[in-house]
Amino acid sequence: MSVPHRSVPVAVLVFDGVRLLDVTGPLEVFDVAAELGTGYEVMVCSPDGRDITTSSGLRLGVERAAAEVYGVDTLLVPGGECLVKPGADAELLTAVQVLARGARRVTSVCAGAFALGAAGLLDGRRATTHWRHADTLQDRYPSVEVDAEAIYVRDGRVLTSAGVTSGIDLALALVEEDAGDILAHEIARELVVFMRRRGAQPQLSVPARTPRPRRDVVRNLCDEVAADPAGDHCLTSMAQRAGLSTRHLSRLFKQGTGQTPATYVAAVRREAAIALVEGGETIAAAARRSGLGSDETLRRHLRAQRDGEN
Repeated sequence: MSVPHRSVPVAVLVFDGVRLLDVTGPLEVFDVAAELGTGYEVMVCSPDGRDITTSSGLRLGVERAAAEVYGVDTLLVPGGECLVKPGADAELLTAVQVLARGARRVTSVCAGAFALGAAGLLDGRRATTHWRHADTLQDRYPSVEVDAEAIYVRDGRVLTSAGVTSGIDLALALVEEDAGDILAHEIARELVVFMRRRGAQPQLSVPARTPRPRRDVVRNLCDEVAADPAGDHCLTSMAQRAGLSTRHLSRLFKQGTGQTPATYVAAVRREAAIALVEGGETIAAAARRSGLGSDETLRRHLRAQRDGEN
């Protein structure tokens, strides 16, 4: 396994009210990467060098003040609900600007994008944040092109990621960039990450972002599709299982989900197929297990996803 031997100093800027998993998720990725021979050297710092208290109440030790950290290769700014409130902390913004100056990469997790935005680092760039805060980020920083769907977005040297666990996806992407896909995959296995998600994948799965149908019959059918995408989910079969006519089911499904049954099934299958490929399945196996159909259909979806990431 080929890994970079050069030093890669990573500064993680923490502050009172930071979300703990936004910090520890990426830290675990870099720690395992270091154990596997990479040159990651992580420094946890705060604006004034004092220990901080996370949003969950846990006290987190800090090594030094931001102004005392030099030669940063990668800056990571985790999130916290406090960053979404108007009126950014001046000391924190100064720390972000100081650490970002000269850094090869500037990254954020979740609401950390608000700190980058306030520091002027997102001006004219594409970015993302937690889906719940995307509209607020867009309203506050109109020059930023906010992508509310993506797991993470890269625009030049700046990478922003969505909510909480997406920080792990972001850190794995950084490792892949530095040391290759094989090492990133090995780290994901070591951390028992169920699936490595690419940047263009949606923050929420199809079932999660679909309104929960009020009628039990439609809700049960949605659950069946999600549990077994490759199953027989043609309109006739679903109507028979529901004990309804195809016309009546189509009407109820549209009312409950905003989609036709065929559109919903196709979306779930497409997402399942892409997830299977990202998890290591062959194109043929993923197409078969997802019920998507031919290899070429899946390849077309994968090409579209890659185009969305570039």
